[in-house]
Amino acid sequence: MITETSTMFKKLFTPFKIGNCEIPNRIAVPAMVTNMPTEDGYATEQFIKYYEEKAKGGYGLIITEDYLINPNGKGYKHVAALYEDAQIEGHAKMVEAVHSHGSKIFCQIYHCGRQSNHFVNGGVQTMAPSPSADPWNRDMARELTVDEIHTFVRQFGEAAGRAKKCGFDGIEIHAGHGYLIAAFLSFHQNHRTDEYGGPLINRVRFLHEIYDEMRKNVGDDFPIMIRFSAVEGTANGRDLGEARVLAKMFEEWGVDAINCSNGLYSSYNDGIIASTWKKPAFGASNAKALKEIVNIPVMAVNRINDPLVAEELLQDGYCDFVGMARASLADPHLPNKAKEGRLCDIRQCIGCLQACAGHTYQQIPTCCLVNPEVGKEYKYTFEPTEPKKVLIIGGGPGGMNAAIAAARRGHDVTLWEKEDRLGGQFIAAGCTPGKGDYITYVYSLNRTVNQLGVKVELNKEATADDVRAFGADKVIIATGGVGRVPEEIPGIAGDARVIMAEDVLRGRVNPEGYIYILGGGSVGIETACYLADAERGHISIVIRRDVVADKEDQGKVNFMRAFCEQRHVKFLFKHTINELAEDGLVLTHNGETETHKVDWVVLSCGYVPVNGLVEELKDLGDKVVVIGDAVKCRDAEDAGNEGFDAGYFA
Repeated sequence: MITETSTMFKKLFTPFKIGNCEIPNRIAVPAMVTNMPTEDGYATEQFIKYYEEKAKGGYGLIITEDYLINPNGKGYKHVAALYEDAQIEGHAKMVEAVHSHGSKIFCQIYHCGRQSNHFVNGGVQTMAPSPSADPWNRDMARELTVDEIHTFVRQFGEAAGRAKKCGFDGIEIHAGHGYLIAAFLSFHQNHRTDEYGGPLINRVRFLHEIYDEMRKNVGDDFPIMIRFSAVEGTANGRDLGEARVLAKMFEEWGVDAINCSNGLYSSYNDGIIASTWKKPAFGASNAKALKEIVNIPVMAVNRINDPLVAEELLQDGYCDFVGMARASLADPHLPNKAKEGRLCDIRQCIGCLQACAGHTYQQIPTCCLVNPEVGKEYKYTFEPTEPKKVLIIGGGPGGMNAAIAAARRGHDVTLWEKEDRLGGQFIAAGCTPGKGDYITYVYSLNRTVNQLGVKVELNKEATADDVRAFGADKVIIATGGVGRVPEEIPGIAGDARVIMAEDVLRGRVNPEGYIYILGGGSVGIETACYLADAERGHISIVIRRDVVADKEDQGKVNFMRAFCEQRHVKFLFKHTINELAEDGLVLTHNGETETHKVDWVVLSCGYVPVNGLVEELKDLGDKVVVIGDAVKCRDAEDAGNEGFDAGYFA
């Protein structure tokens, strides 16, 4: 195993300056909404501990999520704010906590513009350069008056002054992703005909005035950087040519650094929060195009999850800093592990977007599928506890996370798994096209379980008698679920042509010919991708409704649909399954019955809990805890969170 970091990292752990602020290394955490502050923008213990953990982990620069300049400029209910002096104290504590571990922290300041709605911003109509409706939030924004523009400029400056009083090391102006400043910069939203619209020199006026106002409030020697989307990826959006002009302008104004992001928020744009379907470091070439023409530091972002990739970007001159946002959720201690040569101990971001972006949209605190501790740093303190004998039944993500948490608390942990390997249903998740990263989660869990000395027994089918004989102080049942067979459909149960999606993905069966997948959720379309990629024949997905995988991030779903459609997969929307007959699959669509030739039927109809042991062990009372799909079939995020919690409080 390579352990000599000097042979791997020549630049990643070298200091570099933004203005007069020396950052201890080149790894930055770009802004991510957490939904952790109070509704009026004050810092909470949860918020402070979340940022402190990244500093503990060795990230050189941490950039906060978007701080508000006024109460009505937020896109989510729980957004940090510095629009009044009373908010300074709590955020100053967060800055102090970060500084205590040697990291630097910049305050990002923004106004959401039209990317909000009246439910979260105090009932106020959203605002934009010109009247337009946000594709996500649906509300129609009204046009800002010139007087309102001047008020906002002043408020940006005042917020920057408060940030300096908090002790922040610098400011990042958020001028990307379709928020208010970005809206003025781009024809995508800016249709004004006054001095703030039309030619680029007018469209950049709002940002220039904000920058100048901030300088009045913080002084010339306080670092200010700008985050903007080099390429917006939509009709009337900015391209790289205009981005290069802007970069030169920023340098001429005196801006200290550029954070080169990409994209706008909409269901058809994937340039901001990238799923596993996007290539690693896909935005780095845009950062390089800017770095070539300016002399101030440039940060590259967008799906940079591996420190070896980050090092290569720095060595090859793509950027001066590497933004590793969601990588910092998956592993807040990534920098320290990399510096120590412990690359295999890093928990990699898998690009699932379930608990980061997914929680953001739900207006609940950020978490992470592969790291159940995110957002709970204040809760999981790992204080000493009385050791117990803990038995965990089931080796999927829920069971393994329970084992990890219990072992870290010092308990004697044994894990029983009925199959010949750990991982459960999540193994199949890593077998589909576009989701290869998922297997790194199973690897990471396995590695950690072994490092902590958990006693693992494979091919162990648990019985109630075995459990009682084991004599555990705590039993955690994490037996998961199995694919549901819709027995209500005539002909399905017992037909040799009927197989489960998991068996297809795990390579246990090899269907070919006319294949019909029943179920339009994420597993259904992923199975279609798998079969289409292998060119297994004529593939169709039977979907009762008019949407596919509606619970998934739609940017990710768009990739999967395009992948399937390019390979001639048919989406049979609003089709009802009548029966599986000897001569074919009988469906109803628009009142008409059709019989389709079929060789195989793949079931992706949800899951049912496997929890027979629960009833059999009722006599053990509160010694038994049931978690994950054994309670109710959901997803790996829920299983992991519940498992970790059960193990921690065993």
